Amino acid sequence: MQKAELHVHLEGSVTPQTLREIEPSLSLDEIRARYQYTDFAGFLQAYKWVNLHLKTPAHFALITRRLIDHLAGQGVTYAEINVSVGVMLWRGLPVEEVFTAIAAEASAGPIPVRFIFDAVRQFGLDNAWGTARHAVLHKDRGVVGFGIGGDEAGGPAQLFREVFDYAAKSGLHLAPHAGETVGPESVWAALECGAERIGHGIRSIEDPVLVQYLRDRRIPLEVCISSNVCTSAIASLKDHPVRRLYDAGVAITLNTDDPPMFHTTLIREYELARDAFGFGDEDLREVAGNSLAYTFSAA
Repeated sequence: MQKAELHVHLEGSVTPQTLREIEPSLSLDEIRARYQYTDFAGFLQAYKWVNLHLKTPAHFALITRRLIDHLAGQGVTYAEINVSVGVMLWRGLPVEEVFTAIAAEASAGPIPVRFIFDAVRQFGLDNAWGTARHAVLHKDRGVVGFGIGGDEAGGPAQLFREVFDYAAKSGLHLAPHAGETVGPESVWAALECGAERIGHGIRSIEDPVLVQYLRDRRIPLEVCISSNVCTSAIASLKDHPVRRLYDAGVAITLNTDDPPMFHTTLIREYELARDAFGFGDEDLREVAGNSLAYTFSAA
C-alpha cells in the first residue's frame, strides 16, 4: 500500500549501529541498553542521551539519509519528519548549518520529504519562539509545520498560544503532541491553539465529546502504537485505544514516532493493527489513505 509517515522524529530514528558509527567509543550493548525504558520520563532521558551524541551537521546529514532510505524501504511514498529544533537551541547548535545539511540530504533522497520543527514544551516560551521563528525562516526549504513535544504536564499548550498564532499566520501548519501522557484536556488545549493534526491523541478516547469533535471535524490523530506501549503511556498493548478510536469514526494514521527506540517499523505498526486489533484489509487501506490525505503538502 502507498502510505505516508507523518509522525517520526529525526533524532529518534538513529539506530544503535548508526550511533556507534557516529561515536565508536560506544558499544552496541551500551546503546541497546539505553534504548530500554519503563516510562515516558525514562524515554525522554534516552532521547536526550542520543541527541547529545549528534554534534555536527555531518551527523545530522547521516541520520537524515539513513531515515529516508529506511522509510522508502518500508513503502513510504512521502514523509513529514519532526526535527527537534528546540533541542538544538537548548544545546546551542547552529540551527542554520544543521538544517542546511538535513535539507540537502532530503532533496537528494528517493521520496518527497517535508519537515515539522518541534519546540520542547518544558523548556518554556523562549524555546518555542525560537523554534517557530526558525520554522518560518525555512519555509522555502521544506518546513511545513510547527509543533511542540516533550513533557505535556511540564508545558500545557495554552502557554504557547501566541507562538501558535504567529506560526499559523506565517503560513505554517500546526501539529502539536497532545493526549499522549496527559488526558483529554491536553487535546482540547491543542485544538484551541489551532492544531490541525494531533500527535498521539490517544487519551481523547476518555472524552466522548472530544471523540465526536475530532470525528465531525476530521482532525486526524497521529497514532504510534509501539511508542505508547514502550513509554507506558498505556498499560499494555491490549489496552491501546486505536481500535476504539477508529470504530468511533476518528481519522487515524499509523506512525512510528522513534522507530529504533521503540523497536518498530511502519510495516510493524500496520501488522500490529491487523494482528492485535483486527484491522482488515479495507481498514488498513483506509488508514493508509488517511496518511496521504492529511499531509501538510501536496507533494
